[in-house]
Amino acid sequence: MKLIKKLIDKHGTGFVSLRPEDDEDMWHLYNLIQKNDLVRATAIRRIQNVSSTGSTESHRIRLNLTVQVSRVDFSSSSAPTTLPDSSNAAATSSASSTAPLPTATLHISGPVTSENDHVRMGAFHTLDIEANRDVRIEKADGWDSIAISRVEESCVPGKGAEVGAVVCGEGTAAFCLLSQHMTVITHRLSVPIPRKGSTSGASQHEKALNKFYGTLFDAFLRHIPYSSPGLRAIVLASPGWVRDSVYEFMVGEASKRGDKVLARALKDKVLRVHITSPHVHSLVEVLKSPEIVSRLKETKFAREGIMLDKFFKMLGTDEQRAWYGPTHVSLAANRGAVGTLLISDELFRASDPAQRKVYVELVETVKGNGAEVLIFSSMHESGQQLNQLTGIAAILTFPLDIEVVEAEEKAAKDAEDYADADAKHEADGARPAN
Repeated sequence: MKLIKKLIDKHGTGFVSLRPEDDEDMWHLYNLIQKNDLVRATAIRRIQNVSSTGSTESHRIRLNLTVQVSRVDFSSSSAPTTLPDSSNAAATSSASSTAPLPTATLHISGPVTSENDHVRMGAFHTLDIEANRDVRIEKADGWDSIAISRVEESCVPGKGAEVGAVVCGEGTAAFCLLSQHMTVITHRLSVPIPRKGSTSGASQHEKALNKFYGTLFDAFLRHIPYSSPGLRAIVLASPGWVRDSVYEFMVGEASKRGDKVLARALKDKVLRVHITSPHVHSLVEVLKSPEIVSRLKETKFAREGIMLDKFFKMLGTDEQRAWYGPTHVSLAANRGAVGTLLISDELFRASDPAQRKVYVELVETVKGNGAEVLIFSSMHESGQQLNQLTGIAAILTFPLDIEVVEAEEKAAKDAEDYADADAKHEADGARPAN
């Protein structure tokens, strides 16, 4: 993302102009733009002209429109699936590293707030946000610390996919690219593998496996940018023996083709990891493996996976230090007990500004106490797991009994209510009679 202009005063009033460049930038915009915000971007409108003879002529024009947001829709591209057929030609390795990420879509709908020659004020319009075109955002309720930090994080140069992963089983594979905020499934393939039976059955089994390896290798060249300097690791993950067989096949093909770039990438970047099931949700399991932790310990999503795993383990062994849910986590934060706060970015997309403000203040309180705050992306498997657990959790620095804390809170509230009632009674008694 490119920051074109930023004008925000100390009270949070102002605007930011951004230029999205890829799918992850679209995801950042989706998290930034909320209901009632003012968004200005390029739009295409169909204009109809009526001639003096009564005939109509329509044409499309490009213009800039400002809308007051009533709805925001984001969709990441769905990965195509390769099925075995006779047209499965080999891909050239030179095209692999430049394969673009699928294009996500972001649609912003609302009434037009600035009238021009072609669109009347109040007309409803949907802005289709495009890559490499500027978007101006003015927050209805001002720019809070979470929104500002999202802008700053999205504009850090040199970001992009850091891990390529192939999650495979016998005859199936899913190709994924993992960046700081997104897991993008770029491709899926499925090749039927007959069971071993008789002698002829074994022969058919081997032929199907070789076809599977060849199809997977071709898809790898197209969908994993193995020569990119920013790609830190390539993960081959599977149950059983599949990952080892796939790796040996790929090394052999690279040697046959004399592709030194691919051979070097396979040697330096590939990590083979065992998983329990050949599905994309097993990426959480991949990110917890010791090989990945040591290679990617400085990346945001790896840190999130490690801490979420730590939370779940603590929930089973030391539950008084593992709290979750907005109410309980807030109680722990008020006592300065939170050591690490795990919170989903989904909570900051609340349609109610007051609800968002609660979570923003909670994050600021925890940070003010010197604790760590991890904002999980809902586009990663770890973020989706956290969303299933209310979207917020905390690892405490010291144990707290939930029942004791709730009893203390109730007693404090009762005492406060009693004091208020007593003060009101005294005020009524002191008031002179008419």
